[in-house]
Amino acid sequence: MQKDLGKYRKSYEKSALIEGAISDNPMELFQKWFYEVEASDGVDEPNAMTVSTIGIDGFPKNRVVLLKKYTYEGFIFYTNYESEKGKAIAENSNVCISFFWPNLERQIIIKGVAEKIAKNLSDGYFESRPEGSKLGAIVSDQSSVIPSREVLEEKLTALEKEYRGKEIERPDWWGGYLVKPISIEFWQGRPNRLHDRIRYSMEGLDWTMERLAP
Repeated sequence: MQKDLGKYRKSYEKSALIEGAISDNPMELFQKWFYEVEASDGVDEPNAMTVSTIGIDGFPKNRVVLLKKYTYEGFIFYTNYESEKGKAIAENSNVCISFFWPNLERQIIIKGVAEKIAKNLSDGYFESRPEGSKLGAIVSDQSSVIPSREVLEEKLTALEKEYRGKEIERPDWWGGYLVKPISIEFWQGRPNRLHDRIRYSMEGLDWTMERLAP
C-alpha cells in the first residue's frame, strides 16, 4: 500500500513575524497569539497541545492534552501521575509541548522542565470540574491494560452510586504539572517556504531572542 503526497501544496501568506514588532518576553507573545486564535473562531480547542516525553522504554511519545492555565512562570496541564506520561516525567522531567493553529498558519514549540504543582492548586482545579469528569478521573487507571470498555462503565456506575450526595475529593495520584520553559519557538508560515522562526531562550533570568533559518 502506498500513496504519493508530494502534490500536497499550500502557500502560507496570512501573517509575518518581525523582531521589531514583538515583545522581548515570549509569554507576552504567546498570550497575544492565543488571544488571536481564540478570536479567529477557526479552532475548536485552541488550548489543545502536544506533550512529548521520553518514556521509560527509551522512546519519545507524543499525545494531545489540554492546557488549563498559563502564567509568566509557564504552562499548566492536569493528568494521572501514574499514567504513562506521569511515569515518564518522574523519570525524566524534560518535556516538549507544542501548539499548531493551522487557520493562522502558526505553531509554537516549547522545551521545558515539568514539575508537580502544589496540592492545593490541584485541589482547586479538581473541585471546578463537572462531577462526571471527577468520577472519570477516579475510574480510569490511565494507560493500564483493561479487558473491555464495559469494565470502565461498570466501575463508573458503581462510583456514581457510592458518591451520590457526597463530595468527590481529588485522588492523590491525579493533579497538575507546571512546564517551566527554557526555550520557546514561534513559527509563522510564509510564502515559498521561507517561514519566520523566532526562538526565545532563557539565559539566567532573562530571555534572548534569535531568528532561525526556516
